Amino acid sequence: MTVTEIAKLAGVSKACVSRYFNHGYVSEEKRKKIKEVIEQTGYVPSKKMQSQLQTVKPTIGVIIPKINSESISRVIAGISQVLNREGYRMLLADTENSIEKEIQYLQSFKQDNLAGIIFSATIITKQHLELLQSLTVPLVILSQNVPEFSCVYHDDYGAAAAMTEKLIGLKRKNYGAVLVTSEDKAAGDARCNGFMDTMKKNHIQLNDKAITYSDFSLESGYDAAEKLFSQAPDTEAVFCATDTIAIGVIQYLKGIGKRIPEDVAVTGIGHSRMTEIISPTVTTAHLFYKSTGSEGADMLIKIIDSGIDMKNKLKMGFEVIQQESC
Repeated sequence: MTVTEIAKLAGVSKACVSRYFNHGYVSEEKRKKIKEVIEQTGYVPSKKMQSQLQTVKPTIGVIIPKINSESISRVIAGISQVLNREGYRMLLADTENSIEKEIQYLQSFKQDNLAGIIFSATIITKQHLELLQSLTVPLVILSQNVPEFSCVYHDDYGAAAAMTEKLIGLKRKNYGAVLVTSEDKAAGDARCNGFMDTMKKNHIQLNDKAITYSDFSLESGYDAAEKLFSQAPDTEAVFCATDTIAIGVIQYLKGIGKRIPEDVAVTGIGHSRMTEIISPTVTTAHLFYKSTGSEGADMLIKIIDSGIDMKNKLKMGFEVIQQESC
């Protein structure tokens, strides 16, 4: 009798049986099923098997875009909390915002003996989709809503709409935005649409020259603000796709003598620690990054334990954080 056979008879995963013998967390229902199989078969783990069960933990591969990002570190904390509780090891891969490295790690993880994969992508390309569809291990995607896969993602559209409404509430005449590329379906596409749709709903005409684009760095946000105000110097309110961009915009505005929010109001999204430290503090939308990580890990473990992937979608909420910049 092997662990695999016990798992099959009990209708649970091998990882679940391993956790049972290692005194890890197993639901009461599954614990009863495993116990019944052991009692019916008279199974007693050999010393060799006991040693293996105690030393070898099932591993979850986690692919993230940037390990030194505050938001990603919160996501990892949430994942780690659940995996530790459930008796899994985490194999962490940092892609440094490189699409090529994401593909390489997915190909590598495809060959490894992993219990499952949690994937937080920079963007999802056609090559990503083809590779993801070829995976045979359980998979959960974080921060992006990708059809045909189990996903935990933020309400980026709703957060952007809420921040835009905050700016509109000030009743300024000229509005602008610093967005990120639409190739990023979350921070780019969804937040851009949230901003644009809300402006349209409120019958506000936008000056195309008051819309600029940035990557995710503070420096790029600063440069985008410089471009925006050189093209549309009368802009009085700026929606920013991320907190980091917003801080870059604020630094630029302070450098040219603009008062915030008296002359120009600014909003961000994310609620990073820096939004509480910079002066003025940044009005933003709090995204629940740690909960996204823990919910994603919980979702993956349910898929592993049940052997069934229902392609579930979980959209996380947000909270408006009213501060000084708007």
